[in-house]
Order: sequence, then structure tokens, then C-alpha cells
Amino acid sequence: MSRGSVDVAASTRSAWIALCVVYVLWGSIYLFNRLLITYVPPLLAGGTRFLTAGLGLTVLVVLFAGPKGLRMSRKQLATTALSGLLLPAWGNGLVAVAQTQVASGLAALLIAVVPLYIVVLRALGGDRPRRATVGGVVVGLAGLAVLVLAAPSAGSGGTQGSAWWGPWLVVLAGLGWATGTYATTRLPVPANPFALAAVQMTIGGAVLLTIGSAKGDRLDLPTIPAGTWWVWVGAVLATLGGFSAYAWALRVLPVSTVATYAYINPVIAVLLGVLLVGERFSPGQILGGAIVLVAVFLVVAAERRPVVAAPA
Repeated sequence: MSRGSVDVAASTRSAWIALCVVYVLWGSIYLFNRLLITYVPPLLAGGTRFLTAGLGLTVLVVLFAGPKGLRMSRKQLATTALSGLLLPAWGNGLVAVAQTQVASGLAALLIAVVPLYIVVLRALGGDRPRRATVGGVVVGLAGLAVLVLAAPSAGSGGTQGSAWWGPWLVVLAGLGWATGTYATTRLPVPANPFALAAVQMTIGGAVLLTIGSAKGDRLDLPTIPAGTWWVWVGAVLATLGGFSAYAWALRVLPVSTVATYAYINPVIAVLLGVLLVGERFSPGQILGGAIVLVAVFLVVAAERRPVVAAPA
């Protein structure tokens, strides 16, 4: 076996380990969000954890790779800044706000539509999706409709209620996340995936803090229980580890493979929400969530199948 093939195999193994880390950490972040925004305004909660995680990862990159580890061209910096606005700021920021009205497990089920959005973006970009892929998207849209329109039941709301706009805000957040993911696979990005994640989180956190402060959000420190600070630390570590692992997995594995997080994370989020904070779901929400997960599975499976050329 040549050195090159060994290096490729090692990179692939490490990327799969990174993807498993994404499964666990991003599946639990919805519960972290719910516990944080009970006492902290959602934009400030998201902004502080992303800014802290981003700056922390920046320090780690400099320590292990030197200042050159953060080096990037203007085009690479532009892509990184754009994805920082779309992923942590738009995507995660809107999810955090939505979780004031949506259960953590339900938010995770709704965000599972991200791979379906990516298929649509690819089609708009000139790709020709397989028929099975298109069929999966149609099934996913049907599941999304059921999930959003199902009347919320007791225990399926967020920390402040169950307003009608909560699910729609998660759907809008998914569009931002999908666009950012698609952009990082098509536009120039830094050679170091950890530099990409560090700057993404730093920019996203700064944007969330700026918007939250501008709208009048404030931290009322005396009212925040001591346990909430430990939750915040856990959320920062999950954010740092999850984004770093995602950036590495996306660099090595096909985007359709990385997209499998979209039907693993919701399962983890739903289980944690039910077991730890007593979340419950109506039959309609369960049905819609199941349809969405089946659709994501169909799309990812279709995209992973090799194209067989027709005989000449």
C-alpha cells in the first residue's frame, strides 16, 4: 500500500470520527439552547457562545499551526465571512429565537430539511438531480407541511409559548444553513478547515451580539442560576467541537454523506428533550417528523449511488 493511499485512508477515518462527533454534539445543542434561553435572551446566548468558541478555536489554530494557519486570500475570507453570516448568525441565531416557541426536538426535526434545500440550490446552480432525489424532496416538502401545520400540543412549545411563527422561523433558519453549506463547497475556502470554522463562529457570534444589543437585549446577571453557567460552558464546548468537526468532515467526505447528520441529530434531540425536559409531541408532529426523516434518507441514499453510464 502506497503512502498516499494510507494518508487518504487515515483522512477518511478521521473525517468519519468527526462526523460522529457532529452527530452527538449537534444533536445535544438543541437541549443546551433550550436550557440557556430560559434565562438568557436567545441572541445574546447564541452570540456569546459562538464568539467565545470562535476566539477559542482561533487561539488553538495559532498555537498548533502558527499565525500562518489563519492565512487566507481575500476571496477565501469573503467566503468565510459569508458562511459566518449564513451558518451561525442566520441559521443558529434564528433557531435559538424560534426555540422560545418551539420544543428542542421539534426544532431539530424541522431543521432536518437542510439537505432538501441543498438539492434545490444545486439544481438552481446547474446540477441535474436524479429522479429519486427529486422524489425525496417532494416527500420532504409534504412532511414539512404536516410538521409545520400540525397543531402544537401541551409540552411541545418553547420556553415562552407556542406561537404560530416558531416553526416557520426554523424553516427560514434551515434555508440560511443550507445556503452557507452549499457556498462553502462551491466558493474558495481557507486551506485550514479549523481556520474556516474559527472565523465563521467569530463573525457569526459578533453579528448576533450586535443585533441582540441593538434590539435592547440585556443580561440580568443576578437572576441567572449558577447551573446555567455550566450549561453555557457545555454549549460553548459543543459549539467549538461541533463546528470544527463539521468543517473537517465537509472537507474530506462528500456533502451528501455529511448531510446524514440531518437525520441523526433530530433523533438525539428528540430523545434528550423527552427524557430530560418532558417535551411531548402531537401525533401530527410525529407523523410529519417521520416523513421528513424518510425523505432526507431517500435523498442522501440517492445522492450516494454512483451514476451508471448508459451503453453507447
